[in-house]
Amino acid sequence: MWEPMLGTGEDRADRERAALAPVPMRRFGTPEEVASAVLWPASPGASYVTGADISVDGGATTI
Repeated sequence: MWEPMLGTGEDRADRERAALAPVPMRRFGTPEEVASAVLWPASPGASYVTGADISVDGGATTI
């Protein structure tokens, strides 16, 4: 998802730093982390959950 926005070239590292600046964890999430959040509501561990917003953004929306 980020590849088209980050692009290539000498300033890619600068664009990556700018994209991660608002993210407290200072890294991009992995596909496995996103998949875990998607699968959890269908798991037995969420059997009593009736609704929730799950932000998988490394804390970016908490700022």
